[in-house]
Amino acid sequence: MKKLFVLLAAALLLAPVSSMAAWAPSGDVNVIVAYKAGSGTDTGARILASEAEKNIGRTLVINNLPGADGKIGWTQLVNAKPDGQTIGFINLPTFTTLAIQPDSTFSVADVVPIANHLSETGVVAVKADSPIKSLKDLVAACKEKPTMRASTNGVEASNHTAAQLLAKSAGFDYKAIPYGGTADQLLALRQGEVDFTCAKVADVAPLIKGDKPELRVLGVFSEERLPEMPDVPTLKEEGFYDKWYGAARGLVAPRGTPQEIIDFYVEAFRKTMQDPKNIEAHKKAGLNLDFKDNKQYADLIAEQEKFCRDTVSKLYSK
Repeated sequence: MKKLFVLLAAALLLAPVSSMAAWAPSGDVNVIVAYKAGSGTDTGARILASEAEKNIGRTLVINNLPGADGKIGWTQLVNAKPDGQTIGFINLPTFTTLAIQPDSTFSVADVVPIANHLSETGVVAVKADSPIKSLKDLVAACKEKPTMRASTNGVEASNHTAAQLLAKSAGFDYKAIPYGGTADQLLALRQGEVDFTCAKVADVAPLIKGDKPELRVLGVFSEERLPEMPDVPTLKEEGFYDKWYGAARGLVAPRGTPQEIIDFYVEAFRKTMQDPKNIEAHKKAGLNLDFKDNKQYADLIAEQEKFCRDTVSKLYSK
């Protein structure tokens, strides 16, 4: 028996530390959101964070760092210490659009994928009291008046790209007016500063409901009509851009973050996004949950980087 105890003790001493205790955050987790409070990304991030805390075991502190179309927040994210105490959200394709620019302060290689959170279809919208009633009305108005104004969530950001896809496919010019994020660009439309805008389903959902809706959706960037907007035609139906376009929002960590930390977060967010309570919370907020693990998310990021190089870059060429 004494010999057995000696052997067990020796085995424990020789066992690697990682096998004795799995990694877990040592304190509150800093979650960087590169857009202001109240934006679509921020809303989804806060819902997910509040539900994920029980699986992570620590408080997730949303840190809004808006500005420069996301560059400020994402630059700080990629430069954070890769110790698992700081993670953040990126938006596709905006992140990849900015990452491939020659003067970018970050690249796709500077982040490690954790999980995709949301996938949101793009929409074209006007004020509810606008004389423009359809996509064809909008296209005709823009062809007649090339100075028609559209608000965007930043120069070459996701909603600017949506407007470009519509304009290029329909053959019209317009004036893009960049704002600090989606919340601000929609406020500009609601206040009559611009004539139309492109955003995502979740962004406009609260503004098209009720007895006095503030906005009207003219079309969706989808190959088929959306279940939540069955009366709204697709751009494809109207003879314009004929593919799906929207945004994916997901979680990443700084480059160099150890695999055991990534694995911890992948499983924590998997459990959270598959929890019926969390699913219902997202549904009530009009958010389209679309969990992808780190490997699937890596594939999506690579796909979006290619889309930005091959397609988006040409949308802005003079």
